[in-house]
Amino acid sequence: MDTTKKLPADFMWGFATASFQIEGSTDADGRGPSIWDDFSRTPGKTADGRNGDVATDSYNRYKEDIALLVKYGVKSYRFSISWSRIIPLGGRDDPVNAAGVKWYSDLIDELLKNGITPFVTLYHWDLPQGLHDRYLGWLNKDEIVKDYVRYARVCFAAWGDRVKHWLTMNEPWCISILGYSRGVFAPGRCSDRERSALGDSSTEPYIAGHSVILASASAVQAYRTEFKPTQGGQIGITLNGDWAMPYDDAPENVAAAQHALDFAIGWFADPIYLGYYPPYMREVLGDRLPDFTAEEWAVVKGSSDFYGMNTYTTNLCKAGGRDEVQGNVEYTFTRPDGTELGTQAQCAWLQDYPDGFRALLKYLYGRYKLPIYCTENGFAVKDESAIAAANVEDALADGDRVHYYQGTTRALVQSVHEDGVDIRAYFPWSLLDNFEWADGYVTRFGVTYVDYETQERRPKESGKFLAKWFAENLESGEKPAPKPPRPTAAQPVKPVSAAKVNGSAKHGSATKPARPVSLKARMASWIRSSKLFVGDGKA
Repeated sequence: MDTTKKLPADFMWGFATASFQIEGSTDADGRGPSIWDDFSRTPGKTADGRNGDVATDSYNRYKEDIALLVKYGVKSYRFSISWSRIIPLGGRDDPVNAAGVKWYSDLIDELLKNGITPFVTLYHWDLPQGLHDRYLGWLNKDEIVKDYVRYARVCFAAWGDRVKHWLTMNEPWCISILGYSRGVFAPGRCSDRERSALGDSSTEPYIAGHSVILASASAVQAYRTEFKPTQGGQIGITLNGDWAMPYDDAPENVAAAQHALDFAIGWFADPIYLGYYPPYMREVLGDRLPDFTAEEWAVVKGSSDFYGMNTYTTNLCKAGGRDEVQGNVEYTFTRPDGTELGTQAQCAWLQDYPDGFRALLKYLYGRYKLPIYCTENGFAVKDESAIAAANVEDALADGDRVHYYQGTTRALVQSVHEDGVDIRAYFPWSLLDNFEWADGYVTRFGVTYVDYETQERRPKESGKFLAKWFAENLESGEKPAPKPPRPTAAQPVKPVSAAKVNGSAKHGSATKPARPVSLKARMASWIRSSKLFVGDGKA
């Protein structure tokens, strides 16, 4: 690679977090319960038996976190909103919590004061418990869409004068499969009666996913028609999905790799960007995969201004698997010659393979023809918590994570300069070690070490590497060349040759910070637009 090639000056980079994973303070200032509150408190639901009641205490320490971001030199920060902190009961006729609105307003103002652009996720899995209790949340499309759109409108009205980058949903696949098929994420529904007393893994994940797509699209429609004309921001969805490569050159394994992509990515991306579900999913699922009405399809298709990409690893794919949610494809990290794709992480599903990161970028840009924002990408060092318990200095020297980011940053430059991919942002996961859902606090993805007993934050070598790399590898600020017109027709993507498998070991416009408006003026204006409010809302 030509080391003189850099990313454009307006490339956005920063770190990502999520509300339930870092905020804690689950009963503070009027916040209502989310489905993850009781789920994480239920014995056996997290690896270490711990919950998110405290997490990294970022509700009380957000200024400390922002000081870290400044130290790292980031341009942007991706965080999520706790729905139940804004509307404690969740519904469209339920009151809004003034204290919750103010807390996020203060967070946004502090970011802007420090020259950091907020990149805001509206939903990162913490559904208000009240909506699950009333009508089973994502399993009731008609109700959840209305409630979600009202929540989104509250957020747009409250902070849209300063927030210009919105994500509607984080990883619909995880919401649907892990929450309603595997049963390992809240609300924990599945067909396995040893794990859950309720649920149907054969139907519920596809119902939930269908609801998520329409809710996201409906919120985008509301933003574009009611808020964007005056606020001028952009909005989209972020989807998880890892690169899939054929195990070898056998035709059935080449087909299996595409089938894996259809179920992992196409399930959500094809309806949103192309206007239809993948034919292979229809073939496998039949009428268990719901369909939209013509009116709904008109809302769904084109309901994202960009492609939000969360990706971590690469899978080798064999035909003949028995896991339907993987497209009946068998995943492995082991090549035919017995070698592994890369370094094994703490998570069984993650190995380091930067060539797959580059290949996925090329595939997504070729298929969906929109700018890409990489909103999550990261690595959990194997046994890091045990290493830290023995000697925290050894945990700070996170060489495997540094190696991972060396590969992905190299792939970023190659994707831009050699593959012509329009990628505009990169948000490593995560700023902090945090509550990693079913893994509790055992698994650490942070570039900053967190001592969960004292809440002390200490930068790891990976965080230092990323700070230095981006300081050195962004153009100096000269005007970037005009981007080519966006193609209009989808192009087929050729599968990766198995020979390569066997032989190989998120620039766009960063928004200027808006001039802060006084909190009193903002809140007064916002309160006038909302008929339901908890608290006096006075600044």
